[in-house]
Amino acid sequence: MNLIQNILLLPLAMFFISPGHVAAMQDNSYDVFVPIAKYISQGNASKLSAWFADNLEIAVISSSNDSSRNQARQIIKSFFDSYTPRSFEITHTAGRSNMKYAVGSLNAGGEMFAVTIFVSFSESGYRIQQLKIERLM
Repeated sequence: MNLIQNILLLPLAMFFISPGHVAAMQDNSYDVFVPIAKYISQGNASKLSAWFADNLEIAVISSSNDSSRNQARQIIKSFFDSYTPRSFEITHTAGRSNMKYAVGSLNAGGEMFAVTIFVSFSESGYRIQQLKIERLM
């Protein structure tokens, strides 16, 4: 009898949970920066670009561009080809449920870089809106 009640009540419960609540619940239990950091540390431009918004701002060392996802992938691939990542660590994160940012340290090609990542949440999930890689002196 309890099984039948649960089956009948589940659609009713889902009706009362708004999409905003679902996003908030997901937001509290999911760290979007874990897979992003993994792909940066691997130097995997292809998998990293799957997180890119259709159009994003990308700044690598001294060059800054508003780019399409494909252009940004090529820019990151070129960077990873020139500076092979050895390690990447997120050092700080902050934000709200629909907009977050992270700052990290990238050891690549024998040099150190500061990486800043801004992501936003929409119906399609989290997407990188801005990615900045700056050489540390």
